[in-house]
Amino acid sequence: MEPQPTPPAVRRRAGDLLLWAVVAAPVAYAGLTPPWPRHAVPLLAGSLALLGLAVVFGRRWPLAALLAVVLGSLVDGNFVFAIPVFSYLAGRRSAGAGRVAAGFAAVAVAGTAVNLGLLGTNPATWFLLASVLLFAGVFPWLLGRLRRQQRALAEAGARHAEAEERERRAAVERVRLRERARIAQDMHDSLGHDLSLIALRAAALELAADLPPAHRAAAGELRASVATATERLHDIIGVLREERSGSLRPAGESVAELVDGARDAGMAVELRADPDGGDLPPLVTHAVHRVVREALTNAARYAPGAPVTVTVDRAGGEVAVSVVNGPAPSGPLPGPASHGSGLLALRERVRLAGGVLDAGLRGGGFAVTAHLPLTAGPPPAAAADEADRPDGLALPTVAGVGAGRSAGLASVAGEPDDGLRDGDGTGPVDRPGDAARRLREARRRARRSLLVAFGAPAGLALVLALVYYPLATAGAVLDRSGYERLRVGEERDSLGLPRRQADPPAGGAPAGCEFYTDGNFPFAEPTWRLCFTDGRLVSKEKIAR
Repeated sequence: MEPQPTPPAVRRRAGDLLLWAVVAAPVAYAGLTPPWPRHAVPLLAGSLALLGLAVVFGRRWPLAALLAVVLGSLVDGNFVFAIPVFSYLAGRRSAGAGRVAAGFAAVAVAGTAVNLGLLGTNPATWFLLASVLLFAGVFPWLLGRLRRQQRALAEAGARHAEAEERERRAAVERVRLRERARIAQDMHDSLGHDLSLIALRAAALELAADLPPAHRAAAGELRASVATATERLHDIIGVLREERSGSLRPAGESVAELVDGARDAGMAVELRADPDGGDLPPLVTHAVHRVVREALTNAARYAPGAPVTVTVDRAGGEVAVSVVNGPAPSGPLPGPASHGSGLLALRERVRLAGGVLDAGLRGGGFAVTAHLPLTAGPPPAAAADEADRPDGLALPTVAGVGAGRSAGLASVAGEPDDGLRDGDGTGPVDRPGDAARRLREARRRARRSLLVAFGAPAGLALVLALVYYPLATAGAVLDRSGYERLRVGEERDSLGLPRRQADPPAGGAPAGCEFYTDGNFPFAEPTWRLCFTDGRLVSKEKIAR
């Protein structure tokens, strides 16, 4: 027995639990390691709970989860280990970049105002905090954005490959159908001609004066049989030319007969036809019959028991046909879901006749309306996006209404599937041109994300250094010429030293020593050490770096 696959919900919960364990480990380790400050247990419990909430709601609100972790770092510095994780996830999960970028900007501005304005933090500490925000927050977020774009690129590539494969199959199918049409034409030209000659000879034999009555009757039966065979040959050629599922339309069936057949099947159908309509061109007649048949099939499948009104009106050089059904009293009949290809085929049939088709919901029911010109003309250009319209989702095709049967999912005039449905026929997909365009856009976004992911941190670091440098060097720069003019033994007040000292190096400062920088960019590290005793300079030296 094969093992059952793990449900996606279980995998997500397991992943969230593992994520919480990873980000909570540094916080838990620091909280459980002595010495323990006051309120250590409530603080630890609150920190772990905050991380848990960030993990749980991070899938739906990734920016809120990231901000929660950043705020948590104000209470516990170990939250800094979780900031890169949630920043990366925010980049992966956020569709847009504007809100997350605004969040980082708000944190930077608020942190700068609090540290430099309210708390009086020295510039070096502020620079360290800003660097943490940049490299632990912004950079992972940009990497997450890059990963998201790479995934979109991979999906676009797969869709492009599928579209190309559908186009290749369609090209093969068109070749096959052209060959079927050629064979059908050959059959029509050869067998049709031979049968016509046989019927002609049978008619001549039937009219012979010296033929006995019994033989004359046999000749008449032979002529009728040949006529029937010719008609059947025409129907078979139609099957070869139009690869349709279901039975063929009975020869000469009118709209009225089609409606009568639907009534016999139990439908409540009212026919409103123009009595002075007269004969219609064959192509228009066939299109009108097809519209009525498909619409009645649609009503029988999706609105059983609903009243249906069929209207055929001839006016102004065109024929308007509409089939309107009310809402279904008890819902649609059970069966497979429609993919809308019956409506697509019907649109093409009407377009080839020079008309236009409109279908969609109306007053709780469904309406199909077609306008067909009486004079032949070039068919209007087919809209590339008709299959994506809202009304293109509902014209099911089933068999068995009256004398006609649906054309099912077959394409009109033997044309292959045009690629408006995905591989399993359940929804719209890109045409080959759309897939190529999407692939180019995905590649462009991925390249842009790669450039931003590595260029933006470098640019932001440069801006940060340009902001930090004036803060660190203002009033603390002692240039080399000023340093060389200093003499040991002089009083401090007479040396003209800068008004502010630089921060001492990490090793600390001996008593009585002061530090100044020569303004080295970008960190303005201390360069000179001057030591004083009783207000006099006793030593000066350059700090080795």
